[in-house]
Amino acid sequence: MNSKFTMIVRILLGILLVVFGSNKFLHFIPMETPTGTAGEFMNSLGATGYIFPIVGVLEVFIGLMLLLKKWVPFVIILLAPISINILLFHLFLDIPGVSVALLVAIFNGILIYKHWKLYRPLFS
Repeated sequence: MNSKFTMIVRILLGILLVVFGSNKFLHFIPMETPTGTAGEFMNSLGATGYIFPIVGVLEVFIGLMLLLKKWVPFVIILLAPISINILLFHLFLDIPGVSVALLVAIFNGILIYKHWKLYRPLFS
């Protein structure tokens, strides 16, 4: 994998995270309210009062670190459980939104693969 490709992936992922993370606070992208089971799940998460703000702050932080090329190996591992949960939510509860979730998970997987040599000692 060449560095130009991974740089593009890192920047695109950073932009996605900053935009969608900021939207959790500023609401500049109109989003349809999920219905059915997905709506119930989102309402219960929202009722906690802390999940969406924390996820939003983490997404913006991770996105900014990716754009600034700071702590990249750390932030892509920090993003892994978030991106998996986003993907699983859309696969099981809200399939129309799965494309962006899949893109985030794939980009995160590419960057983890690129930095795998740094994670190898964790598995020995």
